[in-house]
Amino acid sequence: MRRLWSRYRLRWKRREILWRAIRVGRRLTPLADRTAAIRKDDILLFATIRNEAGRLPEFLAHYRKLGVQHFLIVDNDSDDGSTALLLEQPDLSLWRSRESYRGARFGMDWIGALLLRYGHGHWCVTVDADELLIYPDWERRTLSGLTRFLDDQQMVGMGALMLDLYPQQPLGQAEAPQDAPLTERLPWFDAGPYRCEISYPKGNRILRGGVRERVFFQDDRDISPTLNKLPLIRWHWRYAYVNSTHSLLPGYLNELYDGPGDPRPSGVLLHSKFLPEIIGKSSEELKRRQHFSNPDQFVDYHQTLVEEPILWNSDSQRYTGWKHLVELGLMGTGQASDLPLETARHSAETE
Repeated sequence: MRRLWSRYRLRWKRREILWRAIRVGRRLTPLADRTAAIRKDDILLFATIRNEAGRLPEFLAHYRKLGVQHFLIVDNDSDDGSTALLLEQPDLSLWRSRESYRGARFGMDWIGALLLRYGHGHWCVTVDADELLIYPDWERRTLSGLTRFLDDQQMVGMGALMLDLYPQQPLGQAEAPQDAPLTERLPWFDAGPYRCEISYPKGNRILRGGVRERVFFQDDRDISPTLNKLPLIRWHWRYAYVNSTHSLLPGYLNELYDGPGDPRPSGVLLHSKFLPEIIGKSSEELKRRQHFSNPDQFVDYHQTLVEEPILWNSDSQRYTGWKHLVELGLMGTGQASDLPLETARHSAETE
């Protein structure tokens, strides 16, 4: 009876999210609707952005290289030139919302509306502007090749570790000029430790660890950032992201990725959070309070970021390419891995 009750509640949770997306989608303002150009087998990318003019050129170039054929973007009232830059892109459709990012489930209601309207049947990449997806042999194998492989394996999606990159110097500095590739500007990362919990009833994974936990959350590891994501899914209109792209409904989709050490195909999201503008963005977030469900818990975190700490230590690893990430067990190729993964399970009475 308890399992049946959980399934019933999760079905209603999914329906609630889908209805929210329908309602919120009606309030999006189209600025450039080029969706008529979308073809049946196109790979689509969905994102919400705000003031990302510095990241967008590399972001767009990276995903075009991977083979994304159309971008569907929601601009949350940017004022740094991002809107004008996006309007110039011929393979991009753009909507605007001036409503609360936090009130829209951190942008996922907006993305949910677009996925519901345009994503069904397509392989869809859903990412933030500070995330560059890579996977084994990504320089030579496009997303079309990867998704054909996933189709052959009867996999409807692929998970990824969000890997924080950082400089050796104090935050606010980078190790290469602004027009250099991300991995030259922020060439360092933490290889671990990472730990994964499975949360019920949804069965979603909660992966934590890495540099942000090491530096900012040693005293309260249970609120350190969640690092697992499900950014690549063959979308169906019945699917719904629950918590950013960290978890999905129906719950069986959360079984696609168990974090580092999972031998199945997986990717890494190179996370550019710690580019020099992090100082200004953290100062702004102390006032806007839009990025966490309980912003008061993270005041000290943002205040420490403003103080320009050094994240590098003697255990930091320098990024040299995807093969190194495979060797470290941070990316799966479909081959067996002997890297142990600390996996804990806990149950929950409510969602």
